[in-house]
Amino acid sequence: MHFAMLRQCQFMNRIDSVFNSINSKTLIAFKAFIFLLIFSVFAHGNPTPKPSIYWSDGDSGRIDGVKFRLANIDAPETGRIGQRSGAKCLEEVELGKQAKAFVISLTNDANLNILKNYGEDRYDRLVIDLSVNGEDISTIGTRKGFYKSWKHKNGRSVEKKPSWCNGK
Repeated sequence: MHFAMLRQCQFMNRIDSVFNSINSKTLIAFKAFIFLLIFSVFAHGNPTPKPSIYWSDGDSGRIDGVKFRLANIDAPETGRIGQRSGAKCLEEVELGKQAKAFVISLTNDANLNILKNYGEDRYDRLVIDLSVNGEDISTIGTRKGFYKSWKHKNGRSVEKKPSWCNGK
């Protein structure tokens, strides 16, 4: 039995126990109304709420409060120049702001799906492949120039971190 139908039956049984003192015609009409109301909600499947997503920069953020980072890519940093893990130049800061705006726009009111979970990194973030409306976000961002490949294996980078500063 479909889970939604099971819940409908359980609800109808509860209504029976609460309204067993009401005359039968009124109870039948009320049950029919409730059944139609519930059926209309589940008629198109059991919709799941879209996850809440917050982007702290172009490649990391929170999904429903859980910290994550996109796997095997790098976006320009938005942190202050000279700050630990911050941008290396003004150009990178500007590109980082553009990358963040891009990914916010891309994922706003979209269907998101975690394609693969690689586990946690050293900052306790889930490292994931994430799709938006059926297409991998990293692929889209790389194609549009907001991301660069940065391969990792077992939580460690296997290539040098990409540079976002011209000539550096």
